[in-house]
Amino acid sequence: MSLKTRQQKYVDALAGAGMTSPVTRQELVAVCESTGIYACPPSWITQDSDRLVERGLYNIPELSSATPATTPAPVQGAAPVAVVSAPAAVQTATAAMTLGMTGGERATLTPPRFDGYVAWGHFSDIEKIVRSKRFYPIFVTGLSGNGKTLMVEQVCAKLKRECYRVNITRQTDEDDLLGGFRLINGNTVWVDGPVVAAMKNGGVLLLDEIDLGSANMMCLQPVLEGKGVFLKKIGEWVTPAAGFTVFATANTKGKGSDDGRFVGTGIMNEAMLDRFPVTFEQPYANKSTEKKILTKAGLDDADFLTHLTEWSDSVRRGFYAGATDEIISTRRLVDIANAYAIFNDKAKAIALCLARFDDETKASFMALYEKLDADLRAGTDEEPAADEETAESTTSDPCPF
Repeated sequence: MSLKTRQQKYVDALAGAGMTSPVTRQELVAVCESTGIYACPPSWITQDSDRLVERGLYNIPELSSATPATTPAPVQGAAPVAVVSAPAAVQTATAAMTLGMTGGERATLTPPRFDGYVAWGHFSDIEKIVRSKRFYPIFVTGLSGNGKTLMVEQVCAKLKRECYRVNITRQTDEDDLLGGFRLINGNTVWVDGPVVAAMKNGGVLLLDEIDLGSANMMCLQPVLEGKGVFLKKIGEWVTPAAGFTVFATANTKGKGSDDGRFVGTGIMNEAMLDRFPVTFEQPYANKSTEKKILTKAGLDDADFLTHLTEWSDSVRRGFYAGATDEIISTRRLVDIANAYAIFNDKAKAIALCLARFDDETKASFMALYEKLDADLRAGTDEEPAADEETAESTTSDPCPF
């Protein structure tokens, strides 16, 4: 087709930036921003069905005969923005985003299978939701260390689905979630945030510790409705692909923490909470399940398994009855199993993992365990100090480990 003067100028700018057909939407936006020829991706490209190769990718055959504009003239008054020098800049930005969301340890967002995982609780329900590929936001609440986040990740691992985990803090804002312009190798490039990436790729979005967020989280309102979201900075409407859904985990139900156990959690907006049709309440696993978890963690001492699970169950019953302000989580039991594998000393493994509590709680919890494990109690009573240094340490600290 014959291009108008402004259209040809834009194609020349694309060529000058090193673009070759087909061109991504992000590349079109980057050149718009850098030259000011168009305020947003030109509709004569993005709305022409003959140019559409696939979602977000457009064929521009005119690039093959374009005259590269080496110095694109910006619109008068427009803020200077670095020109994208090559398509590789966009690829670099995409790679940086992918690695950033996974901690840089792997190139895929599909979580690895954890051999030590034991499926229990709401695992089968969450599996059915993810397998259905329907948009069905779920709020998962429960005390810390009971496997809420791991459960969602392991469902995704089993079904080989991408999981976009975002750890929410008070500072999390629209730019973190939806995306923004990033400086990559001297080039200003739009980079989709994890929410938009999950929507476009039909992935599972995991908003971890959502009750730690601020009012900035309200930018997710349209996302939680399943309708899509408008990226106002680049003028793009994103419609979620099939399979996209949202899971949110929290230690509270979005009403804050009155007892001070979960400092930083706030009262969430009711309109946001109402957009989660279902709330799963996640308790701690029962003794039988926790034995399986500890066995998979490498603890093969049957007596120690029994004593640990009975001990944690007793502590939890005391917690629920208001007799103690602290609790032994499943995560804490696994920590003890790992410490025992390293030190081969039950008392030391327990003491090390109780060290985060105050002295009174440590002594109380240890005394409760010793009532259940006669061998540990006998060993504690009979073991003499090995030398003066050990004796001095034992005297000055009620929990020498």
